[in-house]
Amino acid sequence: MRFLRLAAALGAAVLSTSPLSAQVSTLGLAKDPRIAAAMADVSPTRLRTMDSMLVSFGTRHTQSDTLSATRGIGAARRWIHAELVKASKDCGDCLRVEYDTGTATIARFRDRPSVHLVNVVAWLPGRDTSRVIVMGGHYDSCICSTNAADFTSDAPGADDDGSGTVAVMELARVVGKRLPRGLDATIAFVLYTGEEQGLLGSTQFAERLAREGKQVTAAFTDDIIGNVVADDGRTDSTSVRVFAVDSLAVGGGELARYVWAAGALYQPDFEVLPVLRLDRLGRGGDHRPFVERGIPGLRFSERLENYKRQHLITDTLADVNFGYVAKVARLNLATVVSLAAAPARPVETAYARDRASGGQAFTISWSPVKGAVGYELLVRRTTAPTYTRIVDAGDRTSFLLDEQLDDVWVGVRAVGTDGHRSLTTVVGAPGGARLATPRAGPPRSPAPARP
Repeated sequence: MRFLRLAAALGAAVLSTSPLSAQVSTLGLAKDPRIAAAMADVSPTRLRTMDSMLVSFGTRHTQSDTLSATRGIGAARRWIHAELVKASKDCGDCLRVEYDTGTATIARFRDRPSVHLVNVVAWLPGRDTSRVIVMGGHYDSCICSTNAADFTSDAPGADDDGSGTVAVMELARVVGKRLPRGLDATIAFVLYTGEEQGLLGSTQFAERLAREGKQVTAAFTDDIIGNVVADDGRTDSTSVRVFAVDSLAVGGGELARYVWAAGALYQPDFEVLPVLRLDRLGRGGDHRPFVERGIPGLRFSERLENYKRQHLITDTLADVNFGYVAKVARLNLATVVSLAAAPARPVETAYARDRASGGQAFTISWSPVKGAVGYELLVRRTTAPTYTRIVDAGDRTSFLLDEQLDDVWVGVRAVGTDGHRSLTTVVGAPGGARLATPRAGPPRSPAPARP
């Protein structure tokens, strides 16, 4: 779509030296009207109704009742499955809904019990069924701050992680309805169990994808995305944190920058706050098993957590702001659909110092990407939070760049036929996949930076 390319050319911004919170760039991403329309379908009312139902099951502890129709994790997962099947019927059976089952040992419990794990997955197949984007949340709950092994007492878990669960369910419904034929990549909307016992469900799913040889572009989790009031009375319903390890080789930081840019483009009044670490201090989330397997992973989490309610019977619906949950879900949608509509990112890169320029330019090379019609190089200072220059490299897979690579980071990304951009791959990242070193070519005028 030509309008996407034109919009990208106009939207690429050079950042100022203003504070981090003000340094927002769309990184040349272009607004897709299909995404904007789908975001408008996300319903706070539906989110509240679904979370109310989750809370009504009393407890969703991974070891709780599996036979009751009204209480425990069994009833909860059957209801989630039924809701996703209903969403699939509404989009012409566009979603493939299934249970992902297995067993695991709860190593953190003294008696190390074995537990049956049942994730619920809704697949939206893409044109490439081997390439997957994972969007997850965990539906199990606990009162771990009182007794982690108590699977009979009420554990409402309205925020942790009822809020993330219903956001993912709503995303499956809306994306399926708006894009029933799928995109370039396949999207897996996953509701995990066993998170509170050590990320058991997400580990199971990550291992499954590896066994099946899937290429996972990114793995996201929504975990605790509903609170807007701190214990001291401060409020914040206008920003969200995204946690990702700034590993150049894995690409967590690149994923955070992508989310940051997508948020600035599609929901500019809702601030994305990148936090370049795996998670909050001493805590964990369902993106971690993917990161540990070399896959870019990221966690969405509310700006103001209240640890006086987490993992307690006081984690109730009264403290979940569903207008805020809807904003996070819309950001999820913009990010996931943009990535699924784009080609894969280049896997391998290489660089060579250009002798003809006295070493002031570098030849950058990268592996070709199926379905890409062009490539772009993005440049940032090593201390800059995000990229400040975008260079059109055309449809070549090698380019002489007028940058001193010793002083900057350069990322390369693929551009699809409709103008959607892939994640960036950092050139020469320590531990990253390498092409054979390119031969330094003759100097030529590089493409101009976009304004």
